[in-house]
Amino acid sequence: MAPTASTFGLATTSKSKSSNLNGDYDLSGGSHMHKANGATFGGRTGAAKPDATQFKKKQSGQPILVDKKEVKKFNRDSTYKKANVPKKDEKPIHGLVSDKNFIVANAVENILAAPKLPVTKDKDMLKKKNYG
Repeated sequence: MAPTASTFGLATTSKSKSSNLNGDYDLSGGSHMHKANGATFGGRTGAAKPDATQFKKKQSGQPILVDKKEVKKFNRDSTYKKANVPKKDEKPIHGLVSDKNFIVANAVENILAAPKLPVTKDKDMLKKKNYG
C-alpha cells in the first residue's frame, strides 16, 4: 500500500490526526482504534437486510385482558353529584331586595386599601454590584 496522509474517519482516537504515513494499513500502538464501527461510507454488504425471524407473528400484538371475574362495575360516589336542573314549573325567587349600597361600599373599600406601588420592569443597571 502506498503511503498517504489522510485525516478521514479519525474522530475516535486521541492520537495523531493522520493515518497511513508509512503505508501501514493496521496502525499499531495501544488500545486506541482508528476506525469506529460503521464510521465508513456504510456497513458491510447485506447488514441493512431485515432478519426474517424477527418479524411480528400473528396475534403477537394482542393485549392481555383481565379476567371478567376480576372486573368490577364502577360506582360513582353520591357526594359528588351536581344539583339537579330546575323543572320548568319551578319559578325563581323574585323580589329579593338588598339594602346594601354597593357604590358606597366599593368607594370605602378603595379608600381604605393600601396604594399599589408602581412596578418597574427594567432593572436599574447603575445599581448593579459589578457596575463601574
